[in-house]
Amino acid sequence: MTVITIPTQPFQDQRPGTSGLRKRVDRFRHDNYLQNFVQAVFDTQRELVGGTLVLGGDGRFFNREAIQIILRMAAANGVDRAIVGQNGLLSTPAASCVIRKYAAAGGLILSASHNPGGPDGDFGIKFNTANGGPAPEGVTEAIYGRTLEIAEYHSIESGDVCLDQVGSHTAAQMQVEVVDPVRDYAELMASIFDFGAIRALLAGDFRMRFDAMHAITGPYAKRILEEQLGAAPGTVINGEPLEDFGGHHPDPNLVHAAELVAMTKGLDGVDFAAASDGDGDRNMILGRDFFVTPSDSLAVLAANATLIPAHRSGIPGAARSMPTSQAVDRVAAAIGIKHFETPTGWKFFGNLLDAGEIAFCGEESFGTGSNHVREKDGLWAVLAWLNVLAVRGQSVAEIVTEHWREYGRNYYSRHDYEEIESGAAEDLMAQLRARLQGLPGSLLGGLEVTYADDFRYTDPIDGSSSEHQGVRVGFNDGSRIVFRLSGTGTVGATLRVYLEAFEPHPEKQQLDPQDALASLITIANDLAQIEQRIGRSTPDVIT
Repeated sequence: MTVITIPTQPFQDQRPGTSGLRKRVDRFRHDNYLQNFVQAVFDTQRELVGGTLVLGGDGRFFNREAIQIILRMAAANGVDRAIVGQNGLLSTPAASCVIRKYAAAGGLILSASHNPGGPDGDFGIKFNTANGGPAPEGVTEAIYGRTLEIAEYHSIESGDVCLDQVGSHTAAQMQVEVVDPVRDYAELMASIFDFGAIRALLAGDFRMRFDAMHAITGPYAKRILEEQLGAAPGTVINGEPLEDFGGHHPDPNLVHAAELVAMTKGLDGVDFAAASDGDGDRNMILGRDFFVTPSDSLAVLAANATLIPAHRSGIPGAARSMPTSQAVDRVAAAIGIKHFETPTGWKFFGNLLDAGEIAFCGEESFGTGSNHVREKDGLWAVLAWLNVLAVRGQSVAEIVTEHWREYGRNYYSRHDYEEIESGAAEDLMAQLRARLQGLPGSLLGGLEVTYADDFRYTDPIDGSSSEHQGVRVGFNDGSRIVFRLSGTGTVGATLRVYLEAFEPHPEKQQLDPQDALASLITIANDLAQIEQRIGRSTPDVIT
């Protein structure tokens, strides 16, 4: 084996966010940018030496080229075995499944999640640890620290590994196993859900559509929904993964999945519809003329967990990210299980899952999952809903409205202001933080502020702390507003404003959320001085 050492220079912009390192494709393709980050992983995560590395991505532009670069570097850095998805494909939850099943030392997942793809789009990479979950902050900080001082990276002189067929190969002394990217994940799903009940549901007059958005879940959904569960051919739409996602934004929300939403409208609308994102870890759930918010989805699934065979004896607890609505908290309190509030980022659920404190968890940003892997999982959420629908024999709308009658309704919405100037966004958050101490006890829009803080989290398992996770303002009627800057974009900053109000009375639970939250929307805009500070009078996306 001929190992070659290539000089390089450090970059200041390689700090991973909560979802890994994301930049424009062009940034990754030049100046050894990808190689620097990957070498920093090998330099700091020494368990990879002599161990197994899982590798794959969502199929976006540069995915295949990046995988070949990483395989050569892995061989040069002493990795014993690499498990790669056929054609370079692995959904993020499937990668977590494979890491856990084959006791890998870790994995490199290539994706920018729901961000657009193509030559002018985004690319991303993140390291997942041996539990299958996103690297904790201590690991990401070590990787980032190494990128600031790196001077060289290692590779081998070798041709490309054939990724088109399942089989075994070698790269120098490293074994490379190209595997069916769907098989292990599909077997795991069959062990969790009542496939017989779902198959019977789909064999009747029940109609559904799944929008893969020309992203990674197409092959997974076709194999499981159409081939294994007998859904009608054509149930999966936009099912072929494309490097540019067909020119669309692979984000499963009411704006970017408008084609799917239209299929649920009116008397001829389908009974159930769902979508997943670029790397397969997010989901959107729809019934006929009915949108299920991610917060309500988590709460409904937690309330119905015992209908799923893997959780027939119940779940120990549930967790949500801080901006997610408190609907699941009410379920947990009612059925007597633990509930936790964490910062945004799936890695914060990992310790709770590993410790057996929770089995279900979710984020308002269309992410839901369980203890089967250590990532959020879009297709898992879809199958969970199908399982509940099959057992209960009710429509999506009937199940959710019945849930509201029992637990109350948490009116909830998120307003996104995208690609705003980073300095202006930081100034807006700074002025909010400066005002926090004087807010409790004051009146805003006729509501008394009961608390105002910048969310700080202490992990109940390892004692680590995370600060500045979002500004929270709570009111005496149980409503609240949360302000947070998102780290998922690659251009400018995204300001997210979360609005929540609780309504216990069934006769008042049928309002449009934007109408029910109108007074809070006004308070939020005035409190943060959004129009004055960022020059936007309306959000880009409302969910």
